[in-house]
Amino acid sequence: MDTSCPYWYSEFQVRAPLRLNPTPGECRPGSAVLPSLKERKSRAVRESIWNVAMDLFAVNGYDETTVEDIARAAGISLRSFFRYFTSKGDLMAYALLLYGNQLAAAIDACAPGASVRAAFRESISRIAQQGLADEARTRKHLDILSRSPAAAAAEMSRLSEVQALVAQAYERRLPEGSERELAARALAGVSLHLTGVAVRWCLEHRECDLPATMDRALAGLEALFCRGTHGR
Repeated sequence: MDTSCPYWYSEFQVRAPLRLNPTPGECRPGSAVLPSLKERKSRAVRESIWNVAMDLFAVNGYDETTVEDIARAAGISLRSFFRYFTSKGDLMAYALLLYGNQLAAAIDACAPGASVRAAFRESISRIAQQGLADEARTRKHLDILSRSPAAAAAEMSRLSEVQALVAQAYERRLPEGSERELAARALAGVSLHLTGVAVRWCLEHRECDLPATMDRALAGLEALFCRGTHGR
C-alpha cells in the first residue's frame, strides 16, 4: 500500500495529492499541501514499525508476536513504540486507517463537476491499484488476516471510523436531500468492500487490469438489481 497520505488518526491531517488541471467530469488528484519535516519523519517511523511487525506476523504469527518483539526488531524502545501505536491491535489497523484516508482524499480530489459514479469508480480504482503495485506486501498482509482471527478483528475494529471518514467525503459531493447521509454511508460501505473483493480477485486470478475487474463487478451487481426489479 502506498503511504503518500498521512496517518489520519494521529497528529496528521488529510492532504490530497497534486492537482493536474482536471477537465469537467474527470477525476484528478487534488491540491498538494506538503507535510512538515516532523510529520514526514513521524510517518516514516510509523511505516517502518508497521513493516517490521508485518514481517514478524508473517513468520511467527500475529498471536505469538508481542509488542516487545516488534520494538526489539524495529530497534526502538517500548516507550517509542507506544508513541506511535497504542497497542498491537492499533498497529494492525494501520493499513485500514491509511486506506480510508487515501480513499477519502481521492474522492475529494475528483473535479467538482464529476458525477458520483465517476468519483466512485475512479477513486476506488486508483487507490486499489496502489495495493496491487506492491503485490508481495499486499499478499503478506492478506495472509496474516486469513490466518489470525485476532488480527482480522483488530483491523476491523476501526472499520466504523473508516466508513465514517469515507462517507463524509461522499456526502460532500451529494446533493442536499433527506437521503443524503444514508446514500453517503452506503457508498462508503460498498467502496471499502468492493475494493477488497477486486484486489483479492486480481491476486487470485493473476489479473492486472483492476479497473476492468471492478467494472465487471459493478456490471454484475447492476444486472442482478435489474433482474430483481423486473421479477426475474
